[in-house]
Amino acid sequence: MDTHRRHVRVTGRVVAFTLIGILAGSALSAQEAQPPSILVARQLAALEGIAIGDEVELTSDESGGSARRFRVTDIYEPTADPMRLGVASRGVRMHLTDLLALTRDAATPAGTENLDGINIALQDPDDAEAFIDEVNTRVVGAFATDATGASGAGSTFVVLERFHLAIATVTIVAATVFLLALTVMLVEERRATVGVLRLIGFPARRILVLVLIEGLLLAGAGAFFGLGLAVASEGLINRFFQWRYDTALVFVHVTPTVAATCLAFAVPLGAIATVAASWALLRRSGLRLAKR
Repeated sequence: MDTHRRHVRVTGRVVAFTLIGILAGSALSAQEAQPPSILVARQLAALEGIAIGDEVELTSDESGGSARRFRVTDIYEPTADPMRLGVASRGVRMHLTDLLALTRDAATPAGTENLDGINIALQDPDDAEAFIDEVNTRVVGAFATDATGASGAGSTFVVLERFHLAIATVTIVAATVFLLALTVMLVEERRATVGVLRLIGFPARRILVLVLIEGLLLAGAGAFFGLGLAVASEGLINRFFQWRYDTALVFVHVTPTVAATCLAFAVPLGAIATVAASWALLRRSGLRLAKR
């Protein structure tokens, strides 16, 4: 499914359907009818030793009765969900008619089942609001809403995003203070060199420009080195945590936006710290700076 598509949830009368039993089955004889096809999640297939072509029995009865036989036609990778991190997916995918037949109560006639909701993926996410308004206006007894916020996952990630923003802000401020202190120490070690430049006629403004250029080069080199290290370790970090939690979720991804944001913060802050540390030094006279 296209990750850029937006899901809309339409709900009506509530009746929950739950699969609560999975039983291993034997092969059908050649004379028997071909069973319906299903897809099995990779984690479930690995746990139960299920392979493509196997036949299994599924039931919604806790006692194991009324089981129906299905044939596994493929094994799929479940959609990565950060809300279910560390929880192995033990799901199957089947045709809606087979699901209704498997979960329908014996007293319920076929075609009269009730669903608690359906998810609809729109090709254009911008049409979501218009679609929701149209469903709520024209379909009696149904209620459409944006599935992103309906489950509460949206608010959870908003909180996480704000937490990360707070951590990033504190980190940047602390790193800037540390960089300023380090730059002051480096500038103090070069006071004799700056004093000689002042004595031979270099104006303070010209020296400040040279210091600014040097700061920009060093800050740029440091920023690119950090980005290179992040990109180089990205695959290793993802592979480790995907193995650890048995998921296809991507944990680290250095996008062009992230790289541009890092450069936008690192280079100016490095240059400003260099100039700020040098400014107090350049205000002194050349004789005072050259004096040991």
